[in-house]
Parts: sequence; structure tokens; C-alpha cells
Amino acid sequence: MRDIPRTVYLDEHEQFRAAFNAFLAKEVVPNHEQWEKDGITPREVWLKAGADGFLGLMVPEQYGGGGSDDYRFAAVMQEAVSYVGAIGSAMGFTLHNDIVLPYFLGLCNDEQKARWLPGMCTGERIGAIAMTEPGVGSDLANMRTTAVKHGDTYVVNGSKTFITNGINSDVVVVAVKTDPTQKHRGISLLVLERGMKGFERGRNLEKLGMHSQDTAELFFSDVEVPAANLLGEEGKGFYYLMLNLAQERLNMAVGALAVCQAALDQTIAYTKERMAFSQSVASFQHSKFLLAELSTETQVAQVYVDRCIELHTAGALSAEQASAAKFYCTELQNKVVDRCLQLHGGYGYMLEYPIARAWADSRIQTIYGGTSEIMREVVGRAVIGR
Repeated sequence: MRDIPRTVYLDEHEQFRAAFNAFLAKEVVPNHEQWEKDGITPREVWLKAGADGFLGLMVPEQYGGGGSDDYRFAAVMQEAVSYVGAIGSAMGFTLHNDIVLPYFLGLCNDEQKARWLPGMCTGERIGAIAMTEPGVGSDLANMRTTAVKHGDTYVVNGSKTFITNGINSDVVVVAVKTDPTQKHRGISLLVLERGMKGFERGRNLEKLGMHSQDTAELFFSDVEVPAANLLGEEGKGFYYLMLNLAQERLNMAVGALAVCQAALDQTIAYTKERMAFSQSVASFQHSKFLLAELSTETQVAQVYVDRCIELHTAGALSAEQASAAKFYCTELQNKVVDRCLQLHGGYGYMLEYPIARAWADSRIQTIYGGTSEIMREVVGRAVIGR
């Protein structure tokens, strides 16, 4: 089937894709299986990514970054990581670049930028963001982590869970309640740093998939955080979080379709070679019909996501458009990977086959970054004008 040509990327984006693919092929793919067993990606590969210019793409050059304001380079990285199946080990890069760093770029004053950004570009300072709490989930208005100000210091108490880069991270953007009497308007953002007394990391959580991605619990017991680590203004944390969620959700849609395409490519190749009842599995009508359906749905979704990429690059992507892309594409990802696993038969259940690992890695997509149910709520409110 002839794919619909994609026009969202220019020559410089494709050149960047080739360079990043070469980095993945050399530094990540050969080591991914071992890192999956270890349950974490080593910090050394972060330093290599920084040295090769793949961290801090949108950070100004004066701080050691790439100086780009073109989101399409980030989208290229997201596609590349997802297509090769390294969403456990290398997804930490994209979270660092596209989800964490925008808070530093948009909210830091000059002193904060000089203090944190250079290390975040070299890989010496790994970033994370901590919103989710045990028993609270997506209900940020009712978070329990507090920050009480005493002079030039905030004293932070509470805990967070399901934090990506939680073990490796050096700088963590933590959503806290600076005014517990308020809901959304009582939320602020503080940067907690490795080594602060009372800032402890719990266990590296065992997950269904994405084993090489360190996902941890964080605990804060009377952590003294300088007021100079406040991002933006007190009480505006929820507003800041909402500003950056659109890019996070678009990122997930971009990666979801790359996983769909990888699963299809693997399955088409496998079913052409696999024989059953004296003919290839691909030659059965059911196989052809199913692959036709999955391929068509993936291409249709790709057209929408490419348009969202163009809108976001122009600064015009809405929250509901990003939410629609997120829930539709991640739901599609789970469907495509599950059906492709079925076409592999018993071998699809074997972890030596990429499709099995993709199935386990994909299941989280409709949950984190905002569940499909929450995404439908966002889109639904826009549809009915509320």
C-alpha cells in the first residue's frame, strides 16, 4: 500500500532524523535489552546524548542548547524512539526535552536559567516533573504535598508517585500546595534538587512494560527549598501546568503512531514468511482485511497528527485538539499492537519478538498523561461549548 506522503517535515528535519537514528542504533538499541533487565537506563548514555546535541534542543545557545523554536525536531525524536521500540530507555530523553524543559524555559529568571540549563543540555542534570500523588491521581486540585514559606525558604512535605526519571533525576519540578485553603489557585511549582535533606526516592517501581524507564516514588520530609527555586509566581502552578500539557499530549500521539507503523511493518514481514496450511499467513483473507483496516486507520490518524504538529509549531494548537489526538492515537496504538500480536500467533506471546514487548509497553499510553476518559471530557466540553 502506498503511504500518503508526509509534508510536515523539511530536509533539515530528515537530516536530523538520520543523525538521531544513528545515535539510537549505536548507543541505545544494542543495550536496550540489558537496560530492560536492569530496570533503568544508565546516566552515561545521557551524557552521550548531550554531547551529540540531542538534549536541550529548544534551549538558547548561550546555555549550551540547540537554540531551536521548531517543535518538529522534537517530534522527529519522539517518532524515532517509538519506532525502534526503545520507549523504555530513550523515552526519558523526550520527557526531559519536551515536557520538563518547557517549564524551565518559560518560567525561569536569568539566574535560574544560568544555574540549571547548561547541565540539562549536557545530560549532567536530568529532569523530571512530579504531579501525581498516591490516591489522588489526576485530581491536582486536591493534592496533599505542601510547601510552607518561612522567610527565604519553603518547607516541603508530602509524596509523589509514578514519576518518570524518578531515580535518575537531578532537578524535579514539583507541584505543591502553597495555600492549602485553595484548590487550583493554591498550587505552585518548586524545583527540588538531588541532595536536598529530606528529599528521598522510594523504590524503582515494577511495571508491566517500559522496564528500562526508571519510574519512582518521591518522598519529602521537611525539605528546605530556597525561595529562589520557585518557578514563576506563587499560586499559578495549575495555570502553568495546563499551558504545557498540550505538547505532552501531542508528543504521546506522535509516538503512538510510530509504534503503530512499526507494529504493522513487523507484522506484514512476519505474516509473509510464516506458513500455515501450506500458504503464508498474509495470504488469508482475514489477515489482508485486518491489515488493510489497521493500515488505513493509522494513515488517517497520521494526517490529523501531522496537522496538529503544524499547528503547534505555529503556536496555534488548542488543548482539545491535543487531547483528541492523544486519546484517539493511543487507543489506536493499543488496538494495532494487540491485533498484530494476534497475527503472530503463539510467537507473538514470546518476549523475543518485538511485538510482545510493544504490547506491554503500549498499555500505559491510554492512562498516563491524562487518561482517555479525561481526554474525552476535555474534548466533550469543547464540543458542547463549555
